Amino acid sequence: MTEAKTKFDTARVDLSDKAVLVTGGTGSFGRHFVKTVLAGYRPKRLIVFSRDEVKQHDMAQNFTAEEKSVLRFFIGDVRDHDRLEMAMRGIDIVIHAAALKQVPAAEYNPFECIKTNVHGAENVVQAAIRTGVKQVVALSTDKAASPVNLYGASKLASDKIFVAANNLSGSVGTRFSVVRYGNVLGSRGSVVPLYQKLIAEGAKTLPVTDPRMTRFWITLDQGVHFVLSCLPMMGGGEICIPKIPSMKVVDMATALAPDLPHEVVGIRPGEKLHEVMVTEDDAVSTVELSDRYVIEPAIHLWDWEAPATNGSKPVAEGFRYASNTNEDWLDAETLRELMAHMEQ
Repeated sequence: MTEAKTKFDTARVDLSDKAVLVTGGTGSFGRHFVKTVLAGYRPKRLIVFSRDEVKQHDMAQNFTAEEKSVLRFFIGDVRDHDRLEMAMRGIDIVIHAAALKQVPAAEYNPFECIKTNVHGAENVVQAAIRTGVKQVVALSTDKAASPVNLYGASKLASDKIFVAANNLSGSVGTRFSVVRYGNVLGSRGSVVPLYQKLIAEGAKTLPVTDPRMTRFWITLDQGVHFVLSCLPMMGGGEICIPKIPSMKVVDMATALAPDLPHEVVGIRPGEKLHEVMVTEDDAVSTVELSDRYVIEPAIHLWDWEAPATNGSKPVAEGFRYASNTNEDWLDAETLRELMAHMEQ
């Protein structure tokens, strides 16, 4: 199966007359999420929550007057609980995409990373419960599984906070789930824009950290649709993981510039050779569906049901979903096809 065939069923998603808020709404995911929701659904209100008023202004120019009638641009930071609580009044669904995600930056600025990724998660949870939000989906990363860097460790802590938040919501009934996926093709800070920039500038070589390095890959559009597909399935406390392809970074460099040689620059501090999305330790709580894996909550003191696992089967003992042992691989032709259609 090629990556281009990876689709997630959103037929059951109903955002009609719903108020939706996305944190980090001016980031790569947030912009595509807003564009997708406005194109395919009729929400009552769609709030873009982010820190940068210039990015909000620039983003607003891309929408029609009719689309702007449901859009609200709310300046705020997930570090600021009071501002979050004000923004979430009357909100039905929160998509939490705000994060500090650059691995080297997190290593050098650990306190700032913790403030946004861990304290920010706590603030989202408390604000959502206090304002009676119905559903919260938090975006995570493959780097949160057996983390070796601070970014991954902070997102693992965030994941644990959102899973445990279902215990805290009690009779309020707010449900929290997590989506964990791999590298996003074309997102800011990923290797693809770097390679494209170097190629456009006439580079004589492309840097490769290690010829053996593999990564999971997903497009922005697939990431948005996967998040949406989780909404009607979530019972609270799940970590949902899409089945997506892997590719060697060196093969990606070759696909983008077949004639350019590679310069091996070595693995950066905090990087792994391969990424994992389900560890052997998680396998005992993991079930498999046709298009995803779901790590079910091991401890659930709330009234938990598992709608996401209908028709599922437990994974084998010792199962491990890793980028180097993945059964699905992205080939050069499919990559170039995706690149031709990706939003620039």
